[in-house]
Amino acid sequence: MVDVQGYRACLGVIAPSTNTTVQPDMERMRPAGVTNHFSRIFVEDPVALSNEDFIAGTTAIAENTMDAVRSAMTLRPEYLVLGMSAITFYGGVEGGKKFKAEVEELAGVGASTGSESVAAALNAYGNVKTVSFVAPYYRVANAEVRRFLEESGFSVVRDVALQCKRWTDIAKVTPQRLREVIDHLNGSDVDAIVQVGTNLSMVSLAAEYELKLDKPVIAINTATYWHALCTLGITDRIEGLGRLLSEFRGYGCARGSPSADAHPQRLWRLTFTEAGRRCASSSITRSARAGISSRMCRVIRS
Repeated sequence: MVDVQGYRACLGVIAPSTNTTVQPDMERMRPAGVTNHFSRIFVEDPVALSNEDFIAGTTAIAENTMDAVRSAMTLRPEYLVLGMSAITFYGGVEGGKKFKAEVEELAGVGASTGSESVAAALNAYGNVKTVSFVAPYYRVANAEVRRFLEESGFSVVRDVALQCKRWTDIAKVTPQRLREVIDHLNGSDVDAIVQVGTNLSMVSLAAEYELKLDKPVIAINTATYWHALCTLGITDRIEGLGRLLSEFRGYGCARGSPSADAHPQRLWRLTFTEAGRRCASSSITRSARAGISSRMCRVIRS
């Protein structure tokens, strides 16, 4: 028996409780037969005035993520989409893999993270060597994004840290402000422009600028949802939201893809496998939780 509406896949989407952008963004991308089911990470909406404040806020998100994952798994989704981004970049490539593994250990299914999805998207376009990016973060977190991208093989030419004072302020950054930022980030020395920070609304603007600039402009929510669909082998052409969803559908799945009768919850283990390591335990351990917090501490000390 299959879910009547989510007969192709039921996706658990995890996002902070303060985030008002991920849900409408990913509903726009949803193909027929795929359903999105949101679980919220409880987090306060404090004022951030420093790098230390920002790291404290993202640490709270990381520590509360597992409760949201546990809640999402009660609906038995085929896959998880992680609609928060800063914590997936912390600690470079290895830190991102570790966080993903901790989520998958608890969930028992695969998950797409923002950091790995951005790297996969850049690779899907091909011939991308230099990038610039915008984030709503403080400089300390932008440094972590830069580190992740450079460890993934890309040279970061420029970046902008918008330093939004509250989580809810991120969704209030106007398209006009983002246009100014994109114009600053662009240049003949940049092969692709990336936006991170899942509450920053840039899906439509990224698609617009991709046509205008004739180069990849990648919004993290588009990349993460694309990565999830791709990993599950869902290859519908979705128009109007950028080349990832209209041209590069199925990227990666064609490389050693599983047979059509493979169990849907096993697909993640057969694609993007390096980042998809999972432990045998079905519940998160105390040491895993401690690992999340220790990564945050290392970031703020660096």
